[in-house]
Amino acid sequence: MNFSQAFKMGMKSIMSSKLRTFLTMLGIIIGVCAVIILVSVVQGSTGSITDQISSLGANSISVMLTGNNKAKTVEYEELLEFAEENPDYIQYVVPNMSLSGVTVKYMNTNSSVSVTGTTPEYITIKDREISEGRFINSSDIRDRRKVAIIGSYNAQDLFGFESPIDKQIKLNGQIYTIVGVFEEKADSEEASDDDLVVIPYTAGRLLFNTSKISSYTVWATTPESSEQAADMLENFLFKKLGDEDGYRVFAVSSMLDAIDEITGTMTLLTAGIAGISLLVGGIGIMNIMLVSVTERTREIGIRKAIGARRFNILSQFLIESVVVSCMGGLVGIVLGIAGSVTIGMLMGVNAFPQVSVMLAAFLFSAMVGIFFGWAPANKASKLNPIDALHAD
Repeated sequence: MNFSQAFKMGMKSIMSSKLRTFLTMLGIIIGVCAVIILVSVVQGSTGSITDQISSLGANSISVMLTGNNKAKTVEYEELLEFAEENPDYIQYVVPNMSLSGVTVKYMNTNSSVSVTGTTPEYITIKDREISEGRFINSSDIRDRRKVAIIGSYNAQDLFGFESPIDKQIKLNGQIYTIVGVFEEKADSEEASDDDLVVIPYTAGRLLFNTSKISSYTVWATTPESSEQAADMLENFLFKKLGDEDGYRVFAVSSMLDAIDEITGTMTLLTAGIAGISLLVGGIGIMNIMLVSVTERTREIGIRKAIGARRFNILSQFLIESVVVSCMGGLVGIVLGIAGSVTIGMLMGVNAFPQVSVMLAAFLFSAMVGIFFGWAPANKASKLNPIDALHAD
């Protein structure tokens, strides 16, 4: 008897008892479905978090000067000089002077806004575009010009349909000229990325009521070099300040690496937990196949008596086990895709399962069928034909 015949006989046996076959597959279906849904939701959620962090820039290194000792500080020019000495690792040094709750006024309209004082490189590291006008340039910094770039929300709030370019606004009573408007990024909503005002840091020192810059964004040349650049910055700051508590250096790439590691662990953990149901389903297959061997003992005896070899009996029962398991795996994949997409939509994440996850779940279900089907198939193949023919 060839494989084709063994397969046909196995399918005939499976279809002869549809309810029992379905109940046998149920454990595999639940197991495969659970693996796909859990892994996909974890990966989708992690991907969403990673995207949010990546929006900060994988090259980004945050530097905070936390010390209160005015005698020991690091000036912007010193960090620029350090960057120029290490061009292979550092591309930009961008100061961040910020103040919330600033009153912005145009004619009879006023509101509260967050103001950031910075340099021309800000627009690059923040990945922003200008929809109208221009951004800060080097001459604005050098000449301490009181110019401002506003968000699309502020443009609508203060000017309506009127162009804000070259219009003058007051920031806490100080007059600034608008030279640009940021392109919309967050539907022009209040308290979003479209609700901000950016000015040259040199002109904003009076507004911020300080000349000290305590926050910088250092932009590494590549994401791969950011951690080494962060180490170099820590060494530089320690030499300048002599106090580890006087600064904080944080590379975004280190957080991404940590998230990748946590994701891998969580994926394995969730897959392992869901895989338990696959093992339970495999035990169910073994149990049903053992019952099937007992029920078909006389059939096995007749087949052996007319010339069926041990391999023929073994392959037939093993095929039945694998087919049941694979059918359950296919149904589980379909339900897993539907469940992942539905849960992902409810959570607001992209949880569509990866092909590798579905393939791994299916192959595991097939291996379960082989592993748990071997013992019943082996038992059937070893039956003595004479004893089998005398069975009730």
